[in-house]
Amino acid sequence: MSEDNVYDLVVIGGGPAGYAAAIRAGQLGKKVACVEMERPGGTCLNWGCIPTKALLKSAEIYETMKHAEVFGLKCGEITVDFAKVMQRSRTVADQMSKGISFLFKKNKVEHVIGKGCVNVPGLVEITSGEAKGRLLQAKNILLATGCRAKMIPGLKADGVRVLTSFEALQLKKVPASIVILGAGAIGVEFAYFLKAFGCYVTIVEMLPRILPVEDEEVSAALERAFKKQGIEIRTGVKAENIRVEAEGVKLDLIAVEGGAKETISAEALLVAVGVSANTDGLLSPKVKLNQDRGFLTVDGQYQTNVKGIYGAGDVIGPPWLAHVATYEAVQAVNGMFGHGAPKRVNLFPGCTYCQPQVASIGLTERACKEKGLKYTVGKFPFSASGKAVAVNHPEGFVKVIIDSATGEILGAHILGSDATELIAEFGLAMELEATWEEIHATIHAHPTLGEAVAEATAATHGEAIHI
Repeated sequence: MSEDNVYDLVVIGGGPAGYAAAIRAGQLGKKVACVEMERPGGTCLNWGCIPTKALLKSAEIYETMKHAEVFGLKCGEITVDFAKVMQRSRTVADQMSKGISFLFKKNKVEHVIGKGCVNVPGLVEITSGEAKGRLLQAKNILLATGCRAKMIPGLKADGVRVLTSFEALQLKKVPASIVILGAGAIGVEFAYFLKAFGCYVTIVEMLPRILPVEDEEVSAALERAFKKQGIEIRTGVKAENIRVEAEGVKLDLIAVEGGAKETISAEALLVAVGVSANTDGLLSPKVKLNQDRGFLTVDGQYQTNVKGIYGAGDVIGPPWLAHVATYEAVQAVNGMFGHGAPKRVNLFPGCTYCQPQVASIGLTERACKEKGLKYTVGKFPFSASGKAVAVNHPEGFVKVIIDSATGEILGAHILGSDATELIAEFGLAMELEATWEEIHATIHAHPTLGEAVAEATAATHGEAIHI
């Protein structure tokens, strides 16, 4: 084996876990190769988190312009160039991918273009792509291949009638109507975006509520907001007998309880029912890694059952969040090269970027009840926030759950404008084991949306005072 093909670490996958791992190892002075079929960034940067947020911002601005009279402005007729809306999302993704390429060069990370397969422990073969046939030897191999959208058996995404988030990011025009299967973050974000640009949207969810992992009060409030926006919501129903026809799709909705049947139709169908791990062709028959429902299992060091082979990010299972993937990858690299004991993730924010936004961290109220914890809830509505009213975003609230005995934060849940930015304060507070009193005693600038964070904690003891 030529020295040129011997590395301290070979990373397979160039998404938030993969590129973070490669860059961190480069920072530690290690010889690193990152194997990625396309440009760096993975699904998140190229076909997920980043481009969707660009689209959602366009939708938010469009909605604001339509109601400009609230601010004393007259805009006249507002028209949409949907092709430019979509192109901007690609431009943003392009710019960020170039940034990662720059960091690769800065930290001497080699980008190997192709599909990697672990032939035997310590050896990666490039089985397709530009570098096909090349063999890379490494004492450490990190698998960070992420996930892909799960498809309903019998259906195939065609980019016209049947879509996943990947095809939805390449739409040439807004469909007149769409059914979105799945009311998780991806489903509700696309529901908001498409409805903003004139699509008739119906969300179908088998569970009793949208955003089912969120606090029940948040889910209920978002459902009310979506219905006010004109989005149809069908919860507690299963989709069956999906028919793809020349002019659209039809499907039967069967109530989970009672079995009542309803048939609906739309121009297109967006499937957002979950993800599955990208492990096809990743391992040769000689490499047997333990898996759980298709996801790789790892220990506290992020190592699989085979020594020297590690996993991080979506490929090792939920919560399937880019920021969690990055954290895991950096921890794995630090651990494998002796820079402290790696930590597994147990506290992380979840964010949904529709309008109003949703953000949360820690336990929901239902989880607290199920655990038998003694807790106190504080809430503060944005309608009582001077800043929220001034910027015309009075919808939503901050809800904080504290331990009744210690005063520490058990969970926090925000629905409203900039919720995804505001949640960071609660994350830091929980990491530092701060109490409600310490947050309340911290002076928050006035007027800001951040004041609602302090007021919600104060409300746990009846001390909220701001308007």
